[in-house]
Amino acid sequence: MKTTLPFLFVFFCLSSCKDITPKADGEYNLEIPEVIVQNQLPPDSATVSKAWEKHMTPTKTHEIMANDNGRWDEEITFWAHRKSEPNTFKLMVENKMILGGRYQESIHKGLMMGMPFEGKSTLAYDNTAQEYVSTWIDNMGTGIMVMRGQFNPNTKSIHLSGTTIDPLTRKEKKMREIFTYIDNNTQKMEMYDIDFDGKEFKSMEAILKRK
Repeated sequence: MKTTLPFLFVFFCLSSCKDITPKADGEYNLEIPEVIVQNQLPPDSATVSKAWEKHMTPTKTHEIMANDNGRWDEEITFWAHRKSEPNTFKLMVENKMILGGRYQESIHKGLMMGMPFEGKSTLAYDNTAQEYVSTWIDNMGTGIMVMRGQFNPNTKSIHLSGTTIDPLTRKEKKMREIFTYIDNNTQKMEMYDIDFDGKEFKSMEAILKRK
């Protein structure tokens, strides 16, 4: 019963939560959802229900994410290391909110280095952790990159950081990303990697323009 009780409240909250619809107001002031703290264990059923409802209900932040729904042109520039020449590729991106407006899914497709390329990212705003969580997979790898971070209202950008395993060294290394909302129809993503000598450098920049 201890394991099934929380799932019953999850089902209850799911049935009461409403989906969101995209808005084009161009606002980037994010709402910070209330966090339910319960020191009494085991908690009463009303507290469990309220906590799960807060955790799963889309907020103003998710509405802002939904503003990006639709198709985008993407121009990506790569640098293999600090002294390398850049390589540029053009992709198509399609964004949509999934699972009742709780997550943003982005599909990236095009040609890269003469080969068909497809990548998929998800972006979440975790109401309980009060942070963004980003995942990335593509057909040029077998791993999953997970990054976490916060929104900076002064620069209108999400700053994310995480780790990945370097295929050359098989060692973990740090990565970070800055995703900037330039305006309603233009976005910029910058990825920073660790070079062979241990120094950080910009490894990728993507400019996205709404179609």
